Amino acid sequence: MKIFKVLHNQNKLYSEITTEASYTDQKDELSLHAVLNGSESYTIGKRTVTVFPGNFLILNNGTRYDRAIYSDAMANTFAIYFSTKFLQDFQYGYSLSHKNLLDGPIDKGTWEATTFLETIYPCKGDIKYNLLHLINHFNENADELLLDDYIYHTLFLFHRLYDKEVLHKSSCLDALNAGTRNELFKRLTLAKDFMLSNYNQDISLDDISRHSCLSPTHLFRTFKQIYNCSPHQYLIQIRLDNAKHMLKSTTYTLNEIVSLVGFTCPSTFIKLFKNKFQFTPGTYRNNVAMIH
Repeated sequence: MKIFKVLHNQNKLYSEITTEASYTDQKDELSLHAVLNGSESYTIGKRTVTVFPGNFLILNNGTRYDRAIYSDAMANTFAIYFSTKFLQDFQYGYSLSHKNLLDGPIDKGTWEATTFLETIYPCKGDIKYNLLHLINHFNENADELLLDDYIYHTLFLFHRLYDKEVLHKSSCLDALNAGTRNELFKRLTLAKDFMLSNYNQDISLDDISRHSCLSPTHLFRTFKQIYNCSPHQYLIQIRLDNAKHMLKSTTYTLNEIVSLVGFTCPSTFIKLFKNKFQFTPGTYRNNVAMIH
């Protein structure tokens, strides 16, 4: 099932629920791609990333990509395509002071769209709940003004998230040269995206380092500078977060979930899950998840 809506300001909203779909040579405006259930894979140039629940992908205006859904369970995806005029108005309002905005008409002839790092971002906290409200109102065919409010707030929250996830974290690297620091950060995001996309596979530090074009030693040292943990610890966190989602939203057995998220030992999984969430998986599924 597909639902597509073009708003009066040319913003577009798209929702799809399916087990199989494939789209090639896509090119759109700046867009945000989220997954509520299942997964969706994107091929951008020579790299492929997979978006799971709890994350979203940002693609810049003009980026060419292929996307595909192949899932045993029903996948539920959602995307926002921000129109050029909407972005222009938003970025002027976001970046200029009240005084400059009130002084007079702004010449937008020289406007250039902001380019963001095309990577997987965490969909948590305010931006998660804002997106969920937007999706609910979209599915209920709510008034466009209400949808616009949530789209505007999504973009506002993403800018705040970008400052935290990209600008702040990249500044934590100890490389002295700005160009070197930016390139190193991009390669570390390749490592992060590889783990987020393949957390359910048997992957090693060598696999991660190869995909990020960094030596294992360099990857280990610099990854800790921005994520405050080793690549292995980060991978464990991803697996536990996805297990938590499956415990809440699927009927898979515990042993099935252990295997689906990449663990091999149920007892190790239970111990790690309890250490992170203060509940055993069974307690979480039977009690905590029921009231959230």
